[in-house]
Amino acid sequence: MRITPLRGAAVLAAAALTLASGATTAAATSLTHRPSTGTLYVPKAPDGSRQQIAQLLSEGDSTGADLIRDMVSTPQAVWLTGGTPLEVGRDVTQTVQKAAAKGAIPTLVAYNLPYRDCGQYSAGGASGTAAYEAWISAFATALGTSRAMVILEPDGLGLVPNYHSALDGSSNCTVPIDPTLPAGDQPTPENRFAQLNFAVDALTKDPHASVYLDATHTAWQNVGESADRLVKAGVQRATGFFLNVSNYQYTPNLAQYGTWVSECLAYATSVSPGDYGGCPNQYWNGGPTNNWTGVALNNFGIWSDTATQADLNTSSINARYASMLGGVQPTAHYVIDTSRNGQGPWKPTVSYSDAQDWCNPPGRGLGDTPALDPVSGNALLDAYLWIKTPGQSDGQCTRGTAGPADPEWGLVDPVAGGWFPQQALQLARLAVPALH
Repeated sequence: MRITPLRGAAVLAAAALTLASGATTAAATSLTHRPSTGTLYVPKAPDGSRQQIAQLLSEGDSTGADLIRDMVSTPQAVWLTGGTPLEVGRDVTQTVQKAAAKGAIPTLVAYNLPYRDCGQYSAGGASGTAAYEAWISAFATALGTSRAMVILEPDGLGLVPNYHSALDGSSNCTVPIDPTLPAGDQPTPENRFAQLNFAVDALTKDPHASVYLDATHTAWQNVGESADRLVKAGVQRATGFFLNVSNYQYTPNLAQYGTWVSECLAYATSVSPGDYGGCPNQYWNGGPTNNWTGVALNNFGIWSDTATQADLNTSSINARYASMLGGVQPTAHYVIDTSRNGQGPWKPTVSYSDAQDWCNPPGRGLGDTPALDPVSGNALLDAYLWIKTPGQSDGQCTRGTAGPADPEWGLVDPVAGGWFPQQALQLARLAVPALH
């Protein structure tokens, strides 16, 4: 969700010149079920949306009401964010049964890790490892053998408590150690990775579930950092990873990034084990097609191999992966949250001490319609999904000001997860592609 880049130095990126030759095996990643056909589930309309539709109609704005109605009638995720094991089991059971009755596949978000969101706007989660394992076990049991897309813990690998990157030493989530807590309940990286591994193993017992772990997005972790953390969390036993949850990065850029993460996983597990730092990444695009004169890729434009603008061109990164992998094929799949990225990321026009560009940015729009296997020719991209519920607030953003109002909206934003009618209508009006 956040944009907190872990940028590797250009020297580190440029050092990724060790090329594999003669390799013909596939990367050591075993896939769980990958859905390629089917209808995605539309859950009950979010609280606040029906009231907004009624308000718009009372004001004579039938067009706005139709837009909100279309938005909430589009397939999107169901978030499971707490409760007892009995309660989450009941909620999962009800959701998969409702979806099955419609012949649809639900997207379920498990969001209950201890020290969730590093204690920020979406703070909460289970009290410790034992509590989390009981909760996720109930979730998994309730799945049974149902078809489902499972998004396992947004921010779970982007915000790891007290983790220092093995690649560059950076850290972005500090949580005080509480000496009164048992070792398994402490905010340690070891506990976080153990919790996620447990969850992967529990959820993949469902042979028809597709399970995805967190790989952040194009403006956050570099490719090697995401791949390294995914392996620590057990991606080899999952379907793959998800991108851009609750964020706004362009879909084509995310598709490039997702492919690189999968290629990096293949390279650092099958070609040069452990060499995640050798994976080309979005923060330096040097290589054979530009005479190794790279720059960081620009998130405010569309990346491609044919882009004439230097900071949008991806040809050297792709050429380097092709050389590094030889005959090894990437196998980790990915999905992209397209719920709010139709207009791409927000570039503030006002200087704030903390722009919070991830938090209720103005002028954004809904993105690509949810679909399974949406791009012909991209075998790694499983789906476009609306994972973040569009219309729900990211939190009460103040952008470094004294608040309490959000200076971009001129009002106090709803709490995280609350319905934000002004933003909801803007997302619907500015959708790319346009809502029907």
